[in-house]
Amino acid sequence: MTPLAAGPGFLSPTGVEIAFVLVGLVTLGAAVITVTTRQLVHAALWLVVALGGLAIEYLLLTAEFIAWVQVLIYVGSVVVLLLFGLMLTKAPIGRSPDADSENRWVALAVAVTAAVALVWVVVDAFRTTWIELDGPAQGSTEVSGQFLFRHWVLPFEALSVLLLAALIGAIVLSRKSGKEQR
Repeated sequence: MTPLAAGPGFLSPTGVEIAFVLVGLVTLGAAVITVTTRQLVHAALWLVVALGGLAIEYLLLTAEFIAWVQVLIYVGSVVVLLLFGLMLTKAPIGRSPDADSENRWVALAVAVTAAVALVWVVVDAFRTTWIELDGPAQGSTEVSGQFLFRHWVLPFEALSVLLLAALIGAIVLSRKSGKEQR
């Protein structure tokens, strides 16, 4: 059998692979706009697009449960919490000079360093991990739930407490500014 007749390969992507790459590019673009825009509300709305793109990527990977969790928790809750925080702290709706500290190069260096460290840690951690194809599908609710509740309960709960503290902090900040105006 010649290499050309061996079947689909790198040079003949399927429709799902093409959709995955296109949605990934849109998601990456939305994420870049999220962190580079100077309008806080627009950043929150672009974050919705980026998180929605991630949910579509999960659907394309046949991890429907994780995709709906992404939509319900992140798009539905975290972004709403962020928008409520913006409204409660009376953040400016338009361009905000406070959102730009003129430290872009330092921020870029920190972001690149953090990205390289994260990729290195993830690649190192999963270098010898193999996906078992026997048993329930890897993206199924059963496998995802077992993995989540076995390994990630404490970080999940810590994140929920952190989000609650952020909301309480936004309320406290908005009440202080309300008393000073009287």
